[in-house]
Amino acid sequence: MRKLWVGTSGWNYGDWKGKFYPEGLSAREWLNFYAQRFSTVEVNYSFYHLPRPSTYENWAKAVPDDFIFGLKASRVVTHIKRLRGVKEELSKFLENSKVLGSKLGPLLFQFPPSFRANPTLLKEFLKLKTTNQRWAFEFRHSSWFVKEIYKILETQNVALVMADSPRHPLVKEITADFTYLRFHGAEEMFSSKYSKSELTAWAKEIRKWLRQLDVYAYFNNDIRAAAVENSKMLAEILSNPMGAAL
Repeated sequence: MRKLWVGTSGWNYGDWKGKFYPEGLSAREWLNFYAQRFSTVEVNYSFYHLPRPSTYENWAKAVPDDFIFGLKASRVVTHIKRLRGVKEELSKFLENSKVLGSKLGPLLFQFPPSFRANPTLLKEFLKLKTTNQRWAFEFRHSSWFVKEIYKILETQNVALVMADSPRHPLVKEITADFTYLRFHGAEEMFSSKYSKSELTAWAKEIRKWLRQLDVYAYFNNDIRAAAVENSKMLAEILSNPMGAAL
């Protein structure tokens, strides 16, 4: 069996205070508090800003040795330049993140719904992947969900993100030696909670994938701390300590 990581998309949410974080806990202590309860977090900050090496150092110091950070790639790469001429920006991003060392997890590339499939561009961009770091692509335009794209991803061991949301396509296709799940909220984006029955159905599939694949699962329904509740619920349904090998 392979390894499972379950966590949330981000940890720095003010409305989690009192719902997840104790009222008297300083915001500086939130990451440490979070990391005592989950094995991973997906970093949203890196989508909007280029974290400095010192920022990564501070994050790494706040978490246990076996904790990992999944990073969301810069929007400059995915939304502004849309994979064209991004070698410098991507190189800087990757170089800074090396500070995390063994705590560096997968890199998520989330694309806008208006970005249509371009196999040639995708192949050229993937030439920039020069390490074994795990990359995962979340496409939001239906034109990407075709066999030609899957084969391109497979050649570089890049995962096609399975994104559950009310707005965008959900395609369950395995293209790497791991899979990457994002739960945005089944009924209302970023806010609706998943029921136990919904997560039980997902857990059944996750158990099958774990026979051969590592699985990363992140909840992005952060409003009112729904992500925290659902992350705990999924881990409990799977009857497995968060992040432990099965």
